[in-house]
Amino acid sequence: MRFNPYKQGRLVVAAALLAASPALLAAGTGNIYVSSEDDDVVTVFDGESLEKIDTIQVSERPRWLAFSPDHKKLYVACGDEDSIDVIDVAEGKVTDRLTDIDDPEIFAIGPDGKHLFISNEDDAQFSIYDIAGKKAVTKIDVGQEPEGVLVTPDGKTAYVTSEVANMVHVVNLDSHEIEANIVVGNRPRRFALSEDGNTLWVTNELSGSVSLIDTQTNEVSDTIEFNPKGFRPEDVTPVGIKLSDDGSHAYVTLGRANHVAFVNVKSHEVEDYVLVGDRAWGIAQSRDGKQLYVTNGLSDDMSIVDIAQRKTLRSIAAGRVPHSVVIDTAAE
Repeated sequence: MRFNPYKQGRLVVAAALLAASPALLAAGTGNIYVSSEDDDVVTVFDGESLEKIDTIQVSERPRWLAFSPDHKKLYVACGDEDSIDVIDVAEGKVTDRLTDIDDPEIFAIGPDGKHLFISNEDDAQFSIYDIAGKKAVTKIDVGQEPEGVLVTPDGKTAYVTSEVANMVHVVNLDSHEIEANIVVGNRPRRFALSEDGNTLWVTNELSGSVSLIDTQTNEVSDTIEFNPKGFRPEDVTPVGIKLSDDGSHAYVTLGRANHVAFVNVKSHEVEDYVLVGDRAWGIAQSRDGKQLYVTNGLSDDMSIVDIAQRKTLRSIAAGRVPHSVVIDTAAE
């Protein structure tokens, strides 16, 4: 656990910001939320002006972010305090804390909003956590260093990556049993699922690729490799992935290669590479669908990418080691 001598000062600043802007934090605003690992905060940006409007203090080392289905709460995985903090979006502050969760890395929220599905990296486990009861109801052994988690919209299946085993585990959420282990590339990280549910996209950090899995057969149907000019293969480390709202493209952050790849979903061809910041990691699409927001962990900023022009418009400071970014796109 890291000692942070600036925490008390940040609490005072956060309280002042919250008092000044509570109306801007209601659900459905289109606001942008970014976790920064070294600041122990979630920073809130106005979705229109991109101005910083709040800084919310959370537990140590915040990483993954996810909204509840109604977007009234924002859950924050805080690895160094073994907790998932719960931010009330309207109040703009942590109002609850789910504790005794060993090193939460990535998690998903079930469609009914009652359970969290969590990768516990240090324990090589995938846990199902009852939010109301504040306890894990099931723990399932998976490969070492699990990270990515995706739950299907019907709540029946979870997919979990194992970075060490180079596998995707397919978990039946009714029986709590692993139905399949799918070998993919080296160090698989994150997921995206096609709208029809038939294709699962998986980023492979150390292979510089994305694996496409046919969810009907649980087999890899294709592999897409990335080769941006001027970078050595070992520096091309894809992690974040987002399928466009219209389903036409996949956007993939390439880590130390400092680019976002634009991939045609139908042809599986890489159409373009857009330069962003250092160690491009998290990614989200704006509420109007026109921009991408990319968190860059080594340049401590967030790049704003125009999708139509396929270029970075600007970058804004986003705390020290920004990790994840989410957009409040719920209907008002």
